[in-house]
Amino acid sequence: MESGGPPTPPPLPPPPTGATLLGKYQLGRFLGRGSFAKVYQARSLADNSIVAVKIIDKNKTIDASMEPCIVREISVMRRLQHHPNILKIHEVMATKTKIYLVVDYASGGELFAKLLRRGRLTESTARRYFQQLVSALHFCHQNGVAHRDIKPQNLLLDEEGNLKVSDFGLSALPEQIKDGMLHTACGTPAYTAPEVVSRRGYDGAKADAWSCGVILFVLLSGHLPFSDNNLVAMYKKVYRREYQFPDSISKPARHLIFQLLDPNPNTRMSIEALMQHSWYKKSLRSKPQISNRSLFESLGNYKSELGVSGLNAFDIISMSSGLDLSGLFETTDCNKKRFTTGVGMEKVEERVREIGGELGYRVEKGKSGAIGLGKGGMILVVEALEITSNLLMVEVKVAESKMEFERMHWGDLKAKLQDIVDSWHTNEAM
Repeated sequence: MESGGPPTPPPLPPPPTGATLLGKYQLGRFLGRGSFAKVYQARSLADNSIVAVKIIDKNKTIDASMEPCIVREISVMRRLQHHPNILKIHEVMATKTKIYLVVDYASGGELFAKLLRRGRLTESTARRYFQQLVSALHFCHQNGVAHRDIKPQNLLLDEEGNLKVSDFGLSALPEQIKDGMLHTACGTPAYTAPEVVSRRGYDGAKADAWSCGVILFVLLSGHLPFSDNNLVAMYKKVYRREYQFPDSISKPARHLIFQLLDPNPNTRMSIEALMQHSWYKKSLRSKPQISNRSLFESLGNYKSELGVSGLNAFDIISMSSGLDLSGLFETTDCNKKRFTTGVGMEKVEERVREIGGELGYRVEKGKSGAIGLGKGGMILVVEALEITSNLLMVEVKVAESKMEFERMHWGDLKAKLQDIVDSWHTNEAM
């Protein structure tokens, strides 16, 4: 701030329980604190669903070091939101002083709390959680994301006991890679791979594999494999592989943990190899195939990314000082096309239905007003958001079979839509 400018206003107190956030969510009980936010349970006034809201006070918590973490977390969660074992982000809202991240509510709490209550888990229960964790991380890596802070406190449970990976504030995206490696030392020491601490460059996926080994050991034993108040002493144990397996851990599980807790990342078991291990594959449920269910059921309760991209928050954020989220609203994803139109909501819906029929898609309308278009294993979701009384933003999101759509179907769909398009809003050449 320049000299002589207005003083920075004091941070506002947290909203009281029962308060309404921007007319959309009624705040409930306090759930806890994240790395840069307070988290509350909340109820959607639109459909009565229960969500969690992370409230970030820009005046109080955001500084130069925290800003990239916040932007990264939102960006990563948007990228990964279609995996069933990754906590979904529903919406980003903002005022001049606060940012609200609306995410899934994990009513089962942290896996850490369950471990504190029960100690070690049975092998079948541990395997189920571990399979869900590994599946989520494999999906992250396929989408260019390394989590880098896997620990029981960041593994949540939903009402059905399914694991949800959360807290992507320390995760890494491909643009952070230099010379093929990551270089930032981060994470929680007891769960962090030794090469991350050495600052010599590391493979994010291999670092996550190490954390998986620690997690599996903790699930099966109830305690950490390496623990010492002196970090230097602890990492000496890590490099010497000085840990003891409890008698209760089976030989196949020991074999798996031993290969994951290899201090040499070049010989450490990868996530892909882990998924082929006999212990991991035991009782593994097969991946569900898209069937004749509702298109929206096939997507697993699809949530529109229009809200996630924050068009309702964009103007507020871009006009306010502090955190700049503008990069999150520029569409560079080739699997997501946006255009503006002035023809009206009913006309857009009517035209999309007509085009879907003409091109041989199965057409359905979801509860949120989104239109689903299905053909074979491919699913598109089309949704319009009213920006002003005579301007709509329409998003075409490819939710399944992205490569097939871009290669074979996009040209036909774009040509058919052209009569209602005012302008396209992607950064690619249209």
